[in-house]
Amino acid sequence: MLEAKGIAKSFNGFAAVGGVSLAVPAGGVTAVIGPNGAGKSTLFNLLTGHLVPDSGSVAFQGRDITGAAPHAICRMGIGRSFQHTNIFKKLTVFGNVQAALIAHRRKAHQFWTRSEGLYRDEALALLEALGLADKADAVADSLSHGNQKQLELGIALASDPAMLLLDEPTAGMSATETREAIRLLERIVADRQLTLLFTEHDMEVVFQIAQKIAVLHQGRLIAEGTPAEVRNDPEVRRVYLGGGH
Repeated sequence: MLEAKGIAKSFNGFAAVGGVSLAVPAGGVTAVIGPNGAGKSTLFNLLTGHLVPDSGSVAFQGRDITGAAPHAICRMGIGRSFQHTNIFKKLTVFGNVQAALIAHRRKAHQFWTRSEGLYRDEALALLEALGLADKADAVADSLSHGNQKQLELGIALASDPAMLLLDEPTAGMSATETREAIRLLERIVADRQLTLLFTEHDMEVVFQIAQKIAVLHQGRLIAEGTPAEVRNDPEVRRVYLGGGH
């Protein structure tokens, strides 16, 4: 579904990502893990056009997307969430999802079209799937952190993606919110037959849902494989999981 070949990015001489190659299989759930500063968010920004690699290439469904703009990559079928929640905080929950649907359907610049009723049924159906239907009229800023993360997922899903890239989808959540978020993710990925690539610090989450894990350390890929293979990799245990565990 997605393949990076030797992508690299440096900032003022510091190699944030140093020649990473990664293949994400279609229909699978792949996690990217690593310590703080390993380059995970930079890698995601390179894959989604928020940064242009210094070298290397990125292909999506066999099409070269290296250097393409984020909005163009989104229209090709890649949905994205961010480490820090990225929603329209002053809009209602319904308004956030409706705005995303309007943008995806390219109706945002039709001056003489009123927006209130546009894609109302689709927006409500998406909120129902996310468990946010009862909060449709709430201002987004009033939601709990967990619900804001759900709403951000809804914005990503409004673009009807074939693939989701989620940057730490459970960051800052309570244990209860994390469990609910993982159940929601598993259900949506299965129902929509999506390919999922995500970064996560919570190892319980990673080993619970990932089918494939890639491990970054100091901007380089040091291990890749099934959860069992990664868990037992001596280099991973040394730099990340802890040699004694």
